[in-house]
Amino acid sequence: MNYNIISLSDRPEMKDEMALWFHKKWGIPLSAYLESMDECLRGDGRVPQWYVAVEGERIIGGAGVIENDFHDRPDLTPNVCAVYVEEDKRGLGIAGEILNHICRDMKNRGIDTLYLLTDHTSFYERYSWEFFCPAQGDGEDEPSRMYIHRE
Repeated sequence: MNYNIISLSDRPEMKDEMALWFHKKWGIPLSAYLESMDECLRGDGRVPQWYVAVEGERIIGGAGVIENDFHDRPDLTPNVCAVYVEEDKRGLGIAGEILNHICRDMKNRGIDTLYLLTDHTSFYERYSWEFFCPAQGDGEDEPSRMYIHRE
């Protein structure tokens, strides 16, 4: 399979397409993605950042890095968020490649510790993420799992 991982900061012309793709996958308002991506493109700080895996013209996966992924631990920042791979492309290591790309890119930006909130167990451990603590997601009844990755 031939795909590339693209950073929004390297391909600003993809902003609208990327925002719409993430919106359709997660149901977060399109305006929230556009606002975050505009902030990324202004380059005011190291976060937020957005990434997609592209096969030909098709986005097949993606993720972002934001300050807080809607949880009660603002001290655990920044957060990898919105990790998603299209169903027909799962099981091929794309999510791992996206995560590894993000970790390298963020390290190059001076950030060597990242957090990730999820309900998944055993998936992120494959990619050197470690369970860190429970954290309460906004509007969630039960705590989720907070993972940490250190470069």
